[in-house]
Amino acid sequence: MNPSRVNFNSPRKFRTTLKSKCKETFFPDDPFRQFKNEKPLGKAKKTLQYFVPIFEWLPQYNFKIFRFDLLAGITITSLAIPQGISYAKLAEIPPIIGLYSSFVPALVYTIFGSSKHVAVGTVAACSLLIADIIGSKVSSTDDPTLYLHLVFTAAFITGVFQAALGFLRLGILVDFLSHSTITGFMGGTAIIICLQQLKGLLGMKHFTTKTDVVSVLHAVFENRHEWKWETAVVGMAFLVFLLFTRYLRQRNPKLFWVSAMAPMVVVILGCLLAYLTFDSKHSIQTVGHLHKGLNPISIKYLNFDTEYLPYTLKAGIITGIIALAEGIAIGRSFAIIKNEQVDGNKEMIAFGFMNIVGSFFSCYLTTGPFSKTAVNYNSGCKTAASNFVMAIGMMLTLLFLAPLFSYTPLVALSAIIMSAMVGLINYEEAYHLFKVDKFDFCICLAAFFGVAFITMDMGLMISVALALLRALLYVARPAACKLGKLPDSTLYRDIEQYTEASSPPGILAIQLGSPIYYANGNYIRERILRWIRNDESISHANGKAVKHVLLDLTGVTSIDTTGIETLVEVLRMLEVEDIKMKIVNPRQEVLEKMMRSKFVDKIGKETIFLCMEDAVEASYDFSVLKEEQGREEQRSGVA
Repeated sequence: MNPSRVNFNSPRKFRTTLKSKCKETFFPDDPFRQFKNEKPLGKAKKTLQYFVPIFEWLPQYNFKIFRFDLLAGITITSLAIPQGISYAKLAEIPPIIGLYSSFVPALVYTIFGSSKHVAVGTVAACSLLIADIIGSKVSSTDDPTLYLHLVFTAAFITGVFQAALGFLRLGILVDFLSHSTITGFMGGTAIIICLQQLKGLLGMKHFTTKTDVVSVLHAVFENRHEWKWETAVVGMAFLVFLLFTRYLRQRNPKLFWVSAMAPMVVVILGCLLAYLTFDSKHSIQTVGHLHKGLNPISIKYLNFDTEYLPYTLKAGIITGIIALAEGIAIGRSFAIIKNEQVDGNKEMIAFGFMNIVGSFFSCYLTTGPFSKTAVNYNSGCKTAASNFVMAIGMMLTLLFLAPLFSYTPLVALSAIIMSAMVGLINYEEAYHLFKVDKFDFCICLAAFFGVAFITMDMGLMISVALALLRALLYVARPAACKLGKLPDSTLYRDIEQYTEASSPPGILAIQLGSPIYYANGNYIRERILRWIRNDESISHANGKAVKHVLLDLTGVTSIDTTGIETLVEVLRMLEVEDIKMKIVNPRQEVLEKMMRSKFVDKIGKETIFLCMEDAVEASYDFSVLKEEQGREEQRSGVA
């Protein structure tokens, strides 16, 4: 058998390797491929379509497509009104701001959004997080004007942060919010939001500003003299109705519109009930006056005072990351169903512009909430124009119908929020994490209990810290295994996974499965030497001394100077023991660094092979083989 030759071409120039690294880091999706073989005018057109996606689908838009978007837009408008008012209540800002936030941002997303299915709006988790962070500095009741201005400022910071991530293609930062972190965070957030709604559900007037479970429950029972049975009965009736419509949708997905319209039905019924009992002693608390008119300009109210800037920065960045993680994940999940692609970086830019412009027009943070996007998808939307239809619906509401919602009972909003939070407690996913990966489950629990019993931002940070610790452990303690040859095959596999695999006599084959860095160099050296010691102890019993160590570097994607020094140290130690070391299938970057550092000269080009089979054949100790055959013959003769 003629072994294949390893490519020992001269190492690439630094400029070439840097270009390759940058491309893989920032442009893994190769967005420039669409510009190849295009004339200057064509490139300009493609560039415009890339950054402003409306120019990509608008030329082919027609009335047939519009019919679907019109139906979807009307449906999500009916959901946007009660959700906007409800989530504004969570953020402790005037309810009208929630309606504003489904108007201007929706127009912006229609222009810049790349997803066909995402319906933009406010979200519960970020609303509560904003109230928690900014409320720790400025009270929404003592100084509501300053508080509102800081909320607008946080939305502006969120937009700048999101757009910057998109333009710089740094979406990798969002990836640090793992799936297990999001699952636990959303579940914990749902619990504390539901508990906070007990204030509205029981008709209470005094409550705590803290968000942890203990403080909320303490406030509920400490002020039990404020409980109103009338409000509780109405609230439970609304909640049961909303949960029943969710149940119908789950049993029959075609009835999605029932669940989508249910919050609006609750608001209308609540308004009628509040109007009829307005002057009675059993009156129900309402949101108060909602004035007509479109979004007032708020750019002049953005507050960058150094006293408050740390809080607005914290609120803007944390909620910005969460909003991106939720919005992009939701857009991609529905795109996959249709076998389509959603560019995460383009979505970041769209969300960023949406929040920047929104902060100029009295809007707070918006993203792509799951509930509204699911309704939009099930309604048959075809393009982002469904958001435009929703914006028109919200505009008409603000111009003509807003005062009618002044009678919306707080208890109705509490019921709407609680029913929406039920879907965020994904216990099935938590159980799946427990079965598949216990560490992921621990990360999920850390986020859940941290959010529920400490604070939202602290729970999130604890969970992210655990996830980062796990990532560091992967680097510091990389995967490695001992290889053996499968019977009747040329394949070499992990002997623990494939028990039928056996190591060739006198040969120790090891596979390293991660980059070799300063953080794991010592571990890799000690791990290799431990395998050698273990094999030597076995060899004394059967007479098969280790003569060759083969390192399979197929999984080693990169190596630094410390990693190369580690290999040099291992080589020296093996030479003292009269053991030969061979390298198998080093990747291009690894081989180039070995050549630059003269490691190839030290070990010799003849000891570097393209595949394990070649390395084994080249290093096979035939004397050991003959000795083994002699023993087999002796055993046969004795028998």
